[in-house]
Amino acid sequence: MDLLVVGAGEMGRWLARVVADDLEVTFADVDPAVASAAAETVGGETVSLDGDERFDAVCLAVPMAAVPDAVATHAHRAERALIDVTGVMCPVVAASRSHAPERERLSLHPLFSPANAPGNVAAVHDATGPVTHRVRATLSDAGNRVFDTTPTEHDEAMRTVQAAAHAAVLAYGLASEPVRPEFETPVSRRLDDLVQTVSGGTPRVYRDIQRTFDGAERVATAARRVAAADNETFEQLYYEAGGGRQSER
Repeated sequence: MDLLVVGAGEMGRWLARVVADDLEVTFADVDPAVASAAAETVGGETVSLDGDERFDAVCLAVPMAAVPDAVATHAHRAERALIDVTGVMCPVVAASRSHAPERERLSLHPLFSPANAPGNVAAVHDATGPVTHRVRATLSDAGNRVFDTTPTEHDEAMRTVQAAAHAAVLAYGLASEPVRPEFETPVSRRLDDLVQTVSGGTPRVYRDIQRTFDGAERVATAARRVAAADNETFEQLYYEAGGGRQSER
């Protein structure tokens, strides 16, 4: 069985590596050189991005903003299954239902960077079948925990675990000033580590997450509430931030 991966970036390469022992992998990318480099890592092939070759399965690994166009352009190349690892689910599932109504459909979101694999993988198994079941089994065999969700539940969760979390970390990085190591606290040290983790990635990916899930404004609003709080309100916000848990005194 063969698989076309449209998009030879980190996530496309990650999926290809996981399934390469089970499927014949081919890459297509807007940059042919990037596709060739990705193919070399898994012993695969390349095809033109605007080609018309057909494959048993097509996996879209494109930026979030490109999802609707990518589904419309490449869905017909999937003979049996359309898969994606784009990181957003409502638009891709809707587009896939429209452009690939007779195909198996599986939307996946690895909730980690490839360097931290394996890990949790959110899945919307919108139209099941042997191809998508095989891909899921291969992911599980590689040590990932594949769990089911809905497009709405997933995208709402991403507002918190990605958009708001990233915005808060980046805001701390922008607001903080250099201090001597002796002044570090356990909290500041963890935040500094998180800033390095986030800022060590790809800016476009984090920008797309903010534009798709809108987390920065929620963080800014919360910060303004903290800044403007009187003593009583601050205490209320303190416990609200911890889920309402009050420590024993």
